[in-house]
Amino acid sequence: MADSLKVNPPACNVMLQLPESPRITTTSLAESYEYCRQITAEYSKTFYMGTLLMAEEKRRAIWAVYVWCRRTDELVDGPQAAATTDATLDRWEEELESIFAGHPVHPSDVAMVDTLERFPMDIQPFRDMIAGQRMDLYRNRYETFNDLYLYCYRVAGTVGLMSSSVMGLDAAQAVAPWHQETDYSPQQEAIALGIANQLTNILRDVGEDARRGRIYLPLEDLARFGYTERDLLNGVVDDRWRALMHYQIQRARNYYTQAERGISRLSPDARWPVWSALILYRQILDVIEKNNYDVFRQRAYVPRLRKLLCLPIAKLYAEVR
Repeated sequence: MADSLKVNPPACNVMLQLPESPRITTTSLAESYEYCRQITAEYSKTFYMGTLLMAEEKRRAIWAVYVWCRRTDELVDGPQAAATTDATLDRWEEELESIFAGHPVHPSDVAMVDTLERFPMDIQPFRDMIAGQRMDLYRNRYETFNDLYLYCYRVAGTVGLMSSSVMGLDAAQAVAPWHQETDYSPQQEAIALGIANQLTNILRDVGEDARRGRIYLPLEDLARFGYTERDLLNGVVDDRWRALMHYQIQRARNYYTQAERGISRLSPDARWPVWSALILYRQILDVIEKNNYDVFRQRAYVPRLRKLLCLPIAKLYAEVR
């Protein structure tokens, strides 16, 4: 592979930036997919582990989708986010349209164009994700959960929709006589998994977000438990905070439960990796509880051994549920 595409964290951040003016890349398809693989492995170790359980064509497609999503997120959360404006996102949407037209610009776009040829997708979820980034430009508080839900859909529920196109549906179930809804597609369940993952991210990253002046927990929920913005910004962990976090964790778990119902309708070769990703990510909530809800001073993560022990459980679920 070309040296210019070898990945390390500083290089990743540079290469994830939006170019000032479109220029067609000469990166080969193999190099592009390898770049996407390395970015995924570096920045989302739990998610990457789940992708390794997929068939090669599907895992490579998911890496390409992940990198596009990460590059989009970097525009408002990356090291150069302060320079991002509406005009930046307008140019980003133009580049998106270029990708869907088959004209790659960034090295990772080559893999994305190939992915779209193999697994046709609707462009709207991609546009919706960009709209979610626009929300981050101007909002750092959410009054109600309905407000937060819209944000979570745009930045994460959309990922569920994108991924569903790659995962595919079980054709045998679609024609089975006991399934009357032959045109059923588990889109709501896919969105629910994205919502659950984003809520988990929010709960894990409360402290980090607070240091940037952002509060994603609904203010109506803080008020319900008598916990103030100042308490949150100061990292206060008391009975009010623990009750508030317990409430938020149960909400996230409810979305994971909703998501589970759609996995059995996926293509058989997609069920194990999706179950694995769901179980692994949901365990972050368990770790938050184990840490006595202190997300200000302890980052919740699932140890590698515990991740590995989840894989046979996920495989069993994929076969019997």
